[in-house]
Amino acid sequence: MLNFYELHLNTKEPVYVQLALYVKRQILLRRAESGDKFPSRREIATQLNINPNTVQKAFKLMEDEGYVRTSSTLGSVIYIDEDIRASIEDELMQNMVRSFIGSAKEVNLSFKKVVDLISELWEE
Repeated sequence: MLNFYELHLNTKEPVYVQLALYVKRQILLRRAESGDKFPSRREIATQLNINPNTVQKAFKLMEDEGYVRTSSTLGSVIYIDEDIRASIEDELMQNMVRSFIGSAKEVNLSFKKVVDLISELWEE
């Protein structure tokens, strides 16, 4: 069962978005697989000391994006196929790279130097 004790919330993004991104990271890291169950929304709210309505909003987002399914008999479970996994990987990769590029541009780093350093460090 997926838990949220490792999630450290920040003030930069809405909490419900952070919950959804946390689940996506767990999927990408293969710590969450198709069929894994979630704690109840109230349990998650208690784990994170947040409002249950915020948790509900996160579940709505995850359900709308297709990687969480909820039924009255099974509760909420992870649902992943290869298309969903590829979509999550692409989204998270783009977010990380955009953030890095923004930080590099902010301090006027040279594109060539950054690419050279990435190439060098990638093999470590």
